[in-house]
Amino acid sequence: MSSSCSSLLEPPAPPPRTPAAQTPIVPPPPLPPHLPDLAFPTSPSSLQAPIPPPPPLPPPPPSSGAAPPHVFGLEKSQLLKEALEKAGPVPGSREDVRRLLKLHKDRFRSDLQWILFCADLPSLIQEGPQCGLVALWMAGTLLVPPSGIPLERLVQMAMERGYTVQGEMFSVADMGRLAEEALGCQAELLHGGLGGPNREHVLQHLVAGHPLLIPYDEDFNHEPCQRKGHKAHWAVSTGVLLGVQGVPSPGYAEDPELPGLFHPVPSMPHQPPSLPEEGSLGAVYLLSKQGKSWHYQLWDYDQVRDSNLQLTDFSPSRAADGRTYVVPAGGVRAGLCGQVLLLRP
Repeated sequence: MSSSCSSLLEPPAPPPRTPAAQTPIVPPPPLPPHLPDLAFPTSPSSLQAPIPPPPPLPPPPPSSGAAPPHVFGLEKSQLLKEALEKAGPVPGSREDVRRLLKLHKDRFRSDLQWILFCADLPSLIQEGPQCGLVALWMAGTLLVPPSGIPLERLVQMAMERGYTVQGEMFSVADMGRLAEEALGCQAELLHGGLGGPNREHVLQHLVAGHPLLIPYDEDFNHEPCQRKGHKAHWAVSTGVLLGVQGVPSPGYAEDPELPGLFHPVPSMPHQPPSLPEEGSLGAVYLLSKQGKSWHYQLWDYDQVRDSNLQLTDFSPSRAADGRTYVVPAGGVRAGLCGQVLLLRP
């Protein structure tokens, strides 16, 4: 059956002519077996309906891993963003502390039993020279629960009071005044370093669960070193690991994964342990955080003490970078050397 449409498109029939001899028609060779089907484009005059596009893919399921730590200025720092994405889920505080203790368990004296006091602390990565204000923000989460006050507010207040220009803090005294005003807490400024008569006072402060702000020289791995203040940095300590001859009872429980390590039981009253004497080497460690890592770090107490006591000079590289910094009269020695800040609610 022919349609009217096809007849209009056919050319006129040629005039009849005498048939000529034709060469025999040779059929084409057979197709090889298992030839895949070939898709050809359909004719524009095809009456078939167009194939609808496939439905959109469903959204990916929400991640079940832990959320990454809050990172101030992450939208401005592609490097930090990529580092967080590669790092994967960030462990909680307890898991991070346990990982740290397992990593360093060979450092702990086997002739001692160990008691860990540690308040949970969130992490915050600094953007620029804000290490001191980031340390204060982390401490503030313990002093103004549940989440302290925004870092942006601390930066704004510090600038308005003339304590900083770039976010730097080269004065422990200014840090104390800012803490009292912004957080409504008590700030005690200690001179003379972490040793001597200050040592027992500092350790009792940490055993009670209060934060300690410490200026120190930062090494390449964030640990304390001695660079005469050229690498001045801030950390916050909220925990202490004590090596003792005996664990007082009751009120303490041994860690199920680390024999010889004890924790105070939160629901039970416990007697504070006898503090190790100052001459006891390797018997006291601080658990600290600082603004260039979201992990806890474990530092020998004497190592932190020695770093804090030698902060004397302003960094030559900062002095030559063309920026303005607020440095107190008397320089780094007057503002940071041998000073720490104890904060209480």
